[in-house]
Amino acid sequence: MSNRIDELSSLMRAGNAGDAGAYRTLLQMLAGRLRISVRRALARIGRGPEEAEDIVQETLLALHLKRHTWDHSQPVEPWVRGIARYKMIDALRRRGFTEHRSIDDFADVFAAPQTDEAGTLAARDLLTKLPERDRQIVQAMSIEGRSAKEAGAPLGMTEGAVRVALHRALKVLASAARKGDL
Repeated sequence: MSNRIDELSSLMRAGNAGDAGAYRTLLQMLAGRLRISVRRALARIGRGPEEAEDIVQETLLALHLKRHTWDHSQPVEPWVRGIARYKMIDALRRRGFTEHRSIDDFADVFAAPQTDEAGTLAARDLLTKLPERDRQIVQAMSIEGRSAKEAGAPLGMTEGAVRVALHRALKVLASAARKGDL
């Protein structure tokens, strides 16, 4: 391992001194190593390998442009890894870091529940426990999909009052459901 690091550093020194062959060899060796490490890093964060090549090329370009800043008394590999790390961060920021998952993986979770007659009857029974005005508001807004204005008009209520009443009624229903009063 130490020989490999020394070899990379020697090639970088020679490349910086003007040896084009040594510099080409260095870039080829680094490109292979970078592809592996970048793909691993992308996999660890749940990204695909298709982004790796762009990051490798950006890293190699940055190495080429900044090679004069490398301290010849230090190993080259940590310097390269640092540049690669920051190039990966830059690439992820540009592309945005969002996690994409196929909805097919969750089909059983999102499947519409089968409503049975008993469940429907229990829900209707629960609604009858609400005061008449609250039941009408829940029916109009939550079941029929009307707006607060439409639900409040027959009751002589403002939109704000209807929303408050709906919130309170749903809170009562949720509490009753948790207690098992269905």
